[in-house]
Amino acid sequence: MYRIAYVDGRYLPHARAKVSVEDRGYQFADGVYEVCEVKDGKLVDERRHLARLERSLRELRIAEPMSYAALGVVMRETVRRNRVTDGIVYLQVTRGAAPRDFQFPVAPTRPTVVVTARNSDIARLDKLAEDGVAVVTVPDIRWQRVDIKSVSLLPNVLAKQAAREQGAREAWLVDKNGFVTEGASSNAWIVNREGKLLTRALGTGILPGITRSVLLDLIADQGIKFEERAFTVEEAYAAREAFVTSASQTVMPVVRIDGRPVGNGAPGLVATGLRREYRRYAAIS
Repeated sequence: MYRIAYVDGRYLPHARAKVSVEDRGYQFADGVYEVCEVKDGKLVDERRHLARLERSLRELRIAEPMSYAALGVVMRETVRRNRVTDGIVYLQVTRGAAPRDFQFPVAPTRPTVVVTARNSDIARLDKLAEDGVAVVTVPDIRWQRVDIKSVSLLPNVLAKQAAREQGAREAWLVDKNGFVTEGASSNAWIVNREGKLLTRALGTGILPGITRSVLLDLIADQGIKFEERAFTVEEAYAAREAFVTSASQTVMPVVRIDGRPVGNGAPGLVATGLRREYRRYAAIS
C-alpha cells in the first residue's frame, strides 16, 4: 500500500498528495511516465529509464523538471520512505498547470512531478511464471506515437479490461495488417517453429521497453537465434513458446493465446532460461 508520495518538492502522506485541477496531465494527458523495478531496495536499470524519460520529454517538448541525478535521488528517497524492498517506483512528469487551452501555455509552466512506490508480491509473480499466463488479442486502436511513454493510456485500459473479462492477464495489440505490435503494458515475444526468437522491431508503433533492451543484451551474449520483425497472430498461435517482458514482471511466460495452448501449454525452456538469467544483465544501483 502506498504511504508517501513525492509531489513537486514535498513528501506527503498519500491521502494528502494532490495536483491542480488544471494540471495538463489531468486535462489532456499531457505528460509522460516511467515505471522502474526495485530490487532489494535498489533501482533496476535507472540509467536506461531516465534516458527514455528524457527522450519522451523531448518529443513532447516538456521542460526537464530537474536534473536526472536529482530525479534519481527523489526516486530513491520515495522508495526508502515507503520501505519498498522488491517492487516498483512510479515517476510521472506533466507539462504543469495552466488555464485550460489546447495549445501549449504561452507563459512558461513548471512541470508537475509525482513519484510513488510500492512493494510487489514476488511470490505471486514467481508462481505466475512457473505456471505461465494467458493473453488475448485485441485491435490496436492507439495513437501513432506509442514510442513516447505518454500517460494517455485509455486504449491500454480498455485492452487490459478485455483481457480480464476473458480470464487473461494481458492483451496483445494487433495492427490492421494482422501483426502483433506489443502487449497493453508489455513487449510481446515468441519462439517460432524453427526455434528463432522473434519480437517486433522498434519504431513509432511500439514502446522501447527497458526490459526488452536488457534482454537483447542477454540474447546477444548467449548466442540465441533471434530476429527483430513483426509476427502475425497465426504465427503466435503456432509458436513453440511465447512470453512478455516489462519492468514489473521481467520475463513472464505465456501459455495460452486466445484460449489456445502455446506449444505444450507450459512455460518453455527459452522463456524460463531468460527469466532466470535476466538479473545478471540488469543494472542495479
